[in-house]
Formats: sequence, C-alpha cells, structure tokens
Amino acid sequence: MADKPHINLVFVGHVDSGKSSTVGRLLYDLGVFTEQEKQKIEKQMKELGKAEFEFAYFLDSSAEEIKQGVTIDLSHAKFESNKYTFTIIDAPGHADFIKNMISGASEADAAVLVIDGKEGVREQTIEHATLLKILGVKQLIVVVNKLDLLNYDKDKFEQVKKEIIQRLSTVWPGIDKVTFIPISAKEDQNLTKKSDKMGWYSGPTLIEALDSITPPESLSNLPLRIPIESVYSIPGVGTVVAGVVRTGILKPEDKIVVEPAHVNGDVRSIEMHYQRLDQAPAGYNIGINIRGIEKDQIKRGDVIGKPDNPPTVAEEFTAQIVLLPQQPGKHYPAAIAVGYAPVMHVHEAHVPVKFEKLLRKIDPKTGQTLEQNPSTLKAGDIAEVVLKPLKPVVIEKAGFIKQLAGFAIRDMGVTIAGGKCIDVKPLVR
Repeated sequence: MADKPHINLVFVGHVDSGKSSTVGRLLYDLGVFTEQEKQKIEKQMKELGKAEFEFAYFLDSSAEEIKQGVTIDLSHAKFESNKYTFTIIDAPGHADFIKNMISGASEADAAVLVIDGKEGVREQTIEHATLLKILGVKQLIVVVNKLDLLNYDKDKFEQVKKEIIQRLSTVWPGIDKVTFIPISAKEDQNLTKKSDKMGWYSGPTLIEALDSITPPESLSNLPLRIPIESVYSIPGVGTVVAGVVRTGILKPEDKIVVEPAHVNGDVRSIEMHYQRLDQAPAGYNIGINIRGIEKDQIKRGDVIGKPDNPPTVAEEFTAQIVLLPQQPGKHYPAAIAVGYAPVMHVHEAHVPVKFEKLLRKIDPKTGQTLEQNPSTLKAGDIAEVVLKPLKPVVIEKAGFIKQLAGFAIRDMGVTIAGGKCIDVKPLVR
C-alpha cells in the first residue's frame, strides 16, 4: 500500500449529475467490482424498477440510498492508477445531505466535479465548488457527463464548458485553467479509455487526468490529528472508529486522547481497506480498534491526538471569513451582527457558533482594514471576527495545523460563509 503515493479523491456534483454512476463505472472498469457483484446489483435494481442505473449503486450501500436513488452518506473505495493509490470518496449531491458533502470535501486532496452536460451548472454545482475552495481543496478536474444526450456534439460541449467557466469563475479563480473532460458514464466514454464517439477531443481520459494530480505534501511530521467520521462497537472486537489521518502518524500500541470528549485510550490495531497496517501516515483513511474507550464516550466530529500534544478545544477563536453572495430564492439574514448564531461545519463536526465580535472589514485586494468594529456584515464582505462555539469542538489555527482550520458557516440550509481560524483561545477545563 505504501508502494505508490496515496491521494484522497472526492467526487461531487449536483444530484442527478451522474456522479455516482461515474464513480461506479470507473471502479467497474478498473476491476474493483466484479462481474458477479454487478449482476447482483442489477438484479436488485430490477426488483426496484431501477435497472438502468446499476452503476450508481456500487457505493450506495444502504437500503435507504438505493430506495431513494440518491447518495446520503459518504462512501469510500480504493483503486490504483499507474501512478497512485486512491481512496475515492463519493459525496452526496442532494441539498439535504450537504453536511456530509462538507465532510467529504474536508477529507480530500483533490476533487472531481461532475456536471450534467444537458442541464449545465445548477445550484448545488456552485455551492459544491465554493465549499471545495473554502475547505482547502486546490486541485480540481471538471467532468461534463451525459454527452450521449448531446449526441457527442463538440459545439454543445464547448457551450457547457463556457457556461461553467462564466458561472464558477468568482468562486474558483482559474477555473478556465483546469482540465475539462467530456464523458458518458452510461456508455463508458472517456473514463479509462479514449472515446470512439468523440474524435474531436484530444485531452486526457478521466484516469489519465487523475494521474496528473500532484500528491499532497507529507504531513506526517505534524502532531497527530484524526477527526472521527464514525464510531462502531463490534462484538468480539470492541470500539472501532473510522477517519482520515489528517496529520501525524498513528501506530498500533500508541497512546491516544480524544477531544473534546477528553478520554484516553490506546490503539489495538489499524486497518485500511481490510488490510492490517503497522503504521498509518497522514492521508490514510483508516479504521482503528481502540482499547480503553467505549462507543458511547466518543462521537463523529471528535478528534484523536496524542496525550503530549492534544487537539485544541476552543473556548472561542478568531477567524477570517468570506461572506458568500446571496443566492436567489434563499432566505437568511441580509446583515450579520454580534449575537448571530448559525452552524459551523469544521472537519467532521458541525456545531452552533455565536458571533462574539466583529473586529474589522478587510479590503480583498490589499488585505488592509476598511472598517474597524463594524456594526454589521453583509454578503460579499471579508472580515475578521471572533466566534464562540456553543458546544465543545476542536479547531486549530491555520498557522499550526491548517488541515483543521478551515470551516463553512451555514444557516437555513444555505452556506453563507467560509473561513479559516487564525487564533484560538483554548478551553480551560
């Protein structure tokens, strides 16, 4: 597993863009799923009247997801290209499940944004691209799917590409420089082999584009931080947690502390994709069997660290935030003042926070102060503020561990701001 560099890759896109179908088809083409597994899913889909969409369900494991036809939670799978080992994260596209998409984006080193070529840019497309940028994803590939519905027409693809660049340029500067790939997941075009229906396209296939990603810098020399994605109690095994090693290295028999639960334990064993590991460096998506901690003592959003350098639990923190442009038809405060209490999404946690102080408005071009102690903030403003978590949460300052410093602010089902923590006042126990 250590032979090739490891990359966490998230697939995002508006619901019905064909995102899960793209992931399923890619994994099938690469041999991750067998013909027998495909036949089993096809049979299940036929019983539900969904036979045409079998590839979408390779990663949708729950009965509720299959019944609804949408991805609700995160799904993970491993595959290898010529250059890298990938853990692929299929993140929900539906607006109701955006908090899980945020978790997926916060785990990722790179992202594939899937857009329906017939429908073009949709509401969730813009929000997903914005969240990827806010949460620190720097490498993006744009896949324009369903070219079969456009008769594989070059001009129609170019029209969709132009619209994407126009509508996403404000939230993703340099979007015109990223790789755009026309595909059909349904008809297996341009995923792992060159399309025989788009002779006009000379760019890479999806798998070739993935090999052009730059692997992340080594973060294993930083203090250990593993945000917990899920917690299980397995008979005969004990407490098992899943999550991505954001920084540091974890080894069996290591002593650990989990914050803000403030409990201590040690590591019995570590697995990744059902293989035992003798160590898990930064970037590995792992399962950890823990001794000394019960399932009901910890939860999703808690963070694992070492007792000699524990995760930081914030009493309050200073942040630089960007308020996003208001979205038509969405309802949330036109102006933000001290006392406002939305929900913050940071790594795997989501907790209410209160705006304690509005320190200053910032000029986006120069970084200079436009106004000290403003009375309100509005859409489009960049500001420095003090936020107080209303429930205990781990957050680190960007200058220390930037992987746990980025966050999104949401209210009434809408992402209204993104930011990064620049200073923390730790909670004194």
